[in-house]
Amino acid sequence: MFNMQDFFTRKKKELGVSLNDVQTKAVLQTEGPLLLLASPGSGKTTTVIMRIGYLIEKKGISPDRIKAVTFSKASASDMKERFKRFFPGLPPVDFSTIHSLAFEVAREHFRKTRTPFDLIEGNVSGDDQGADMLHKKVILRRLFKTHVGENITDSQMEELTTYISFIKNKMIKPDQWSTVSCDVPKAEQILKEYERFKRSHPNKLLVDFDDMLTIANEVLWSDRQLLWEYQQRYDYVLTDESQDTSLVQHEIIEKLVREHQNLCVVADDDQSIYSWRGAEPSYLLDFKKVYPKAEILFMEQNYRSTKDIVSVANRFIKRNKKRYEKNMFTENPAFEPIQIKELHDYNAQAKYLVKEIQGKENLGEIAVLYRNNSSSIALMNAFDRAGIPFYMKDADNRFFSHWVVEDVLNFMRMAFTDKRPDILEKIHLKFNGYISKQQMKELKGIRNGESVFDNLVNHVELKPYQVRLIKDSKETFRELKEMPPRKAIRVIRNQLGYEKALEKMSSILGFRLEYLIGILNTLEEIAVNLETLQDFAKRLQHLESALTMAKRKKGQNAVTFSTFHSSKGLEFEHVYMIDLINGVIPSKEDKEDMSLIEEATRLFYVGMTRAKKHLELITYWEKDGVKTAESTFVRDVKNMLNPAPKRTGTAKSGATVTGKKVNGVPFNPNAVQRESELEVGLTVKHRVFGTGEITGVDGDTVKIQFSTKGKVLSIMTCLEMGLLELV
Repeated sequence: MFNMQDFFTRKKKELGVSLNDVQTKAVLQTEGPLLLLASPGSGKTTTVIMRIGYLIEKKGISPDRIKAVTFSKASASDMKERFKRFFPGLPPVDFSTIHSLAFEVAREHFRKTRTPFDLIEGNVSGDDQGADMLHKKVILRRLFKTHVGENITDSQMEELTTYISFIKNKMIKPDQWSTVSCDVPKAEQILKEYERFKRSHPNKLLVDFDDMLTIANEVLWSDRQLLWEYQQRYDYVLTDESQDTSLVQHEIIEKLVREHQNLCVVADDDQSIYSWRGAEPSYLLDFKKVYPKAEILFMEQNYRSTKDIVSVANRFIKRNKKRYEKNMFTENPAFEPIQIKELHDYNAQAKYLVKEIQGKENLGEIAVLYRNNSSSIALMNAFDRAGIPFYMKDADNRFFSHWVVEDVLNFMRMAFTDKRPDILEKIHLKFNGYISKQQMKELKGIRNGESVFDNLVNHVELKPYQVRLIKDSKETFRELKEMPPRKAIRVIRNQLGYEKALEKMSSILGFRLEYLIGILNTLEEIAVNLETLQDFAKRLQHLESALTMAKRKKGQNAVTFSTFHSSKGLEFEHVYMIDLINGVIPSKEDKEDMSLIEEATRLFYVGMTRAKKHLELITYWEKDGVKTAESTFVRDVKNMLNPAPKRTGTAKSGATVTGKKVNGVPFNPNAVQRESELEVGLTVKHRVFGTGEITGVDGDTVKIQFSTKGKVLSIMTCLEMGLLELV
């Protein structure tokens, strides 16, 4: 057996791996509980793999006595490959996801109790229509139709399954389900029915991915023999990405290590971004309560990014209060300051990125990051037209199957044939003909091959006002056929009244109107420079195909498009963060909840720390004809890059400071000092008028609604005299 120093010297010679003092200590701290807090780019995976290798080579631990649990299949696969490369002569270690471990426990329990079961979750092709009727999504779709009377949309399905996962991962009891908010109608009732259905199947128990976790946890609590067997199986347990781990997952691991407590938890509380999925970052903050003898190590040195990026990102994350006090640093040199690009409107964003990236050679080192998947469609359209290859980290085809897109296509189809009542039936409630369901039923019974509009006027009883509307609609559809697609979409939205119909549907069914309007605007952008409606339909088909192809370009010379969430763990020379406006990041909901605003801060921090050398934050002042405000996070970064001057000496524009007064007015050190800090919706306190809400910022003036009346004030005066404070 070689000595400790031999191990590190040999690995440095073989791999070029040289650990710093904290990393070395993490490798050597093998016994008892250890919380390893790893800042972005701090060499976490290298340290973990070296620790496992040290256990085997130096301490003589058999590889099959070590269990490494991570958050995703991709992470487990990456660690497995890294271990093989670092220690090619050693037998493999058991790397797996927490779900895989839970499934193993549950399956062992079912074998012992002779309980037949079926796993009802996994990949399903198409729209699930041909899937087994016992698939999770098929069951939920059927229950939604039964209880709500409508077909569930893709976005509602996503929210419903997230709601179910959240409840299971948080271990919330049925009598408390009503306390969990969900915008899907009858969500709690559907969940209760879903759980009842799974357990009442005549031949077998139906189990989904979330059930694996809850069943495994219950089994390890109730079956002492099985718990003992698993406790005896592993002498050392390591969990990676533990900031993403839920309460039920923590409980499973805690039971597993209860006897020996040889647990290494690798995490970063500053990168916990999955609370909506049930992640429990507070577990990390309470680690010492669960394991009083635990050691906590801080891996704060960043090897990835330049000093410019690291210093600002480190200051930015300190906005948050519920966190371990860390100071990320780097010995990398400075390269260039973080760039902030302000554009006139949303549509300029994709064009700007194309211009910036076109002609660059190493596209694989470029990433465009955004909060919401919906941001990717306009990007994809612009990059495809420019011939710039791109890889979609988490491609989402749902845009092309969204019912709004299908509605627009059906309007266009009606322009080519107005003799098909089946097409009209899909849109008859969505334009200004005001055709009722009963009238539509009568129309479908007429089979004379004539225009549906003529048949409505001649053979169906109409209200007097409908006759003219339907005749006008017939003429509009006829004209639609010859229009360029962008103009046609605007006629559908305005002249045919589709946008008003969306407003009404949103108020009744709870759809997010802003999101639906955004789809229409994206369709208009796709239609730019196209000449015919046929061209438009072909373009949509082409983009859907391009999206499918983009999923396969991992590792190729292509720009990466990714959400902030999916970018965690990745790194690029050049990173562009886009759609950085209030309402997106942070969202309106974020601002209403301190825990959500802290998570949004962490999400922004994750995006920033993906960049090695070039980081660019992109914002704009208008979207879809509506004024927008730059993200408060962008404003904070601006202030870090260019701190506001302290009010000592001479004030701006001739305002003079005398003692503790500015032009005779008492100096206020807490006053707003930058115009960018004044945003619609913020609450401010005026020295004279009291507390009010900003209702508008227009040029040189700010509109504030105070309790008694509204005021329009000069921004320059407010800043120079220190009249406003943020509340």
